[in-house]
Amino acid sequence: MSVITTILAILGGVALFLFGMSLMGSGLQRVAGNSLEKILFKLTSTPIKGVLLGTVVTAIIQSSSATSVMVVGFVNAGMMKVAQAIGVIMGANIGTSITGWILCLSYIDGSEGIAALLSTATISAVVAVFGAVLKLFTKHTKYHNVGDIMIGFAILMVGMQQMSGAVAPLKESEEFVSVLTAFNNPVIGILVGIVFTAILQSASASVGVLQALSVTGAITFQSAFPIVLGIGVGAAMPVLISAIGTNTNGRRTAAVYLINDLLGMVIWGTVFYITALFVDLPFIDMTMSPVYIALLNTIYRVLTIIVLFPFVKGIEKLVCTLIKDKKEETEEQADFELLEARFLGIPELAISQSHKCINGMARTAQKNVSRATSMVDDYSEDRFEKVCQKEDILDKYEDHLGTYLMRVSKTQMNLKQSKQVSKFLHTISDFERLGDHAMNIAFICKDMQEKTIEFSPDAYEELDVIKAATEEVVDLAVSSFQEDDWTNAAHVEPLREWIGKICNNSRSNHVKRLQEGKCEIKTGIVFNDLIMNYERISAHCSNIAAATIEAEQSHFNTHEMLSEVRHNKDDEYKFTYKTYAEKFALEESEEDKKKVRFRNK
Repeated sequence: MSVITTILAILGGVALFLFGMSLMGSGLQRVAGNSLEKILFKLTSTPIKGVLLGTVVTAIIQSSSATSVMVVGFVNAGMMKVAQAIGVIMGANIGTSITGWILCLSYIDGSEGIAALLSTATISAVVAVFGAVLKLFTKHTKYHNVGDIMIGFAILMVGMQQMSGAVAPLKESEEFVSVLTAFNNPVIGILVGIVFTAILQSASASVGVLQALSVTGAITFQSAFPIVLGIGVGAAMPVLISAIGTNTNGRRTAAVYLINDLLGMVIWGTVFYITALFVDLPFIDMTMSPVYIALLNTIYRVLTIIVLFPFVKGIEKLVCTLIKDKKEETEEQADFELLEARFLGIPELAISQSHKCINGMARTAQKNVSRATSMVDDYSEDRFEKVCQKEDILDKYEDHLGTYLMRVSKTQMNLKQSKQVSKFLHTISDFERLGDHAMNIAFICKDMQEKTIEFSPDAYEELDVIKAATEEVVDLAVSSFQEDDWTNAAHVEPLREWIGKICNNSRSNHVKRLQEGKCEIKTGIVFNDLIMNYERISAHCSNIAAATIEAEQSHFNTHEMLSEVRHNKDDEYKFTYKTYAEKFALEESEEDKKKVRFRNK
């Protein structure tokens, strides 16, 4: 066999191996569904639980990188702390060694009788046939996923056999044996392990290739050990890549994976090579087989975690020292990071994160309304600039949330989840509109300041009442949405109706003041613009509350529900309306002049 043919055969085997492992791993993840991610999220309260769960999950999905990337996503989204993640990543380092033992099955062989039935070729063929049957002749998705697992396993085995078959004749090649002997140099061996694993993006694949090379009989413990050390470090590459664009804690979590394997490499490399200087180790020249490679990989990883486990807090401090907190990470930026793309396949988590992010949007809109209305009596250029800044942030909220929720809506969801997504899509536009009207009020106040426009004392008193009522309706809408409190949300519409009435009364009063010369003509348009924005704010609050109530109903039609409420006012509605009418009232004095009375009850 020529050199080129041998290289192509090896590369072909590696390609089949990687494809088979990917197919098997993705099938396992789909069969497991979202339960593994939920378990990781909910059951990592202590480091020991984290290690156990990380080990089990990784053994199931056959990828420490996939487990660690999941954890990076949880930490980046604020759903898990770095300390919790450390235990899971430690467990993932152990769980990934299971693949090496599975690969040992590819070296089972037999020539006749029962031995032939247990050979790799027979096992692979049987598994592939069953997998193909499930893929071709069943309609249930679950069976298709099981078929992927079986076909992936068979391809993986074929790939291992092809690699082993391609390298087997090389044991007679002195040049090839001399290349492998170079791995005895610990620096070369470690570098080869790091680079090769970083390229393949898989520790399991690198271990598999090392197992295939071991069939030549040229791999000794002395050459295998540094490669195994390097494989652990190289496997951190896909996890580090996944941390690009994450927040500080996300990057810290990814760094934990690298630090674990770096410390393991330094600790056991130092122990082994210092010991070898003074002690004649009998196993140092032992010829490694695929089973011995798997055993070495497992022992190395387990011992590393045993040594590092007591220092979980120390590792956390180390990554926090290496990766400093950002000087300025605004509350809004933290909210945007809740919208993790990794959670799109888990509607329950994606919807929960969306709700948290919208809560942040609601708080920002609520504060901006209060900030803008406060400038009617006390204009401030700093507050005006803040309103403008937060309005831009609200636009970003709407863009980020709208895009994310549309992606969530395309996933498989149950009825309750679909209604929640619909509710969120309805409300983010209303929260954004609250910001728009706050911006309008801020510009009106700025215009009043620049043109020295002043209202009469009576007009200011009326505006104070309308402002107080508007701020209360915003508080009601925001709190009811954040807490999913439909009972509280039911109080919004009666207050909105009362705000509409006092706004109309205030307009009429202002016309009278203009006629009596108590206010200047130029104030009329400005006054009406302020009143209009207060009314529109209360209307959007009514939409938000209606969406909150509607999410509890069997259908979702906000406008239909509001129309029904407005035309069929029950006793509770009438009582609530009367309460607000007394609390926020424009009263007529004995001189037949309207004045403001704000009753705090």
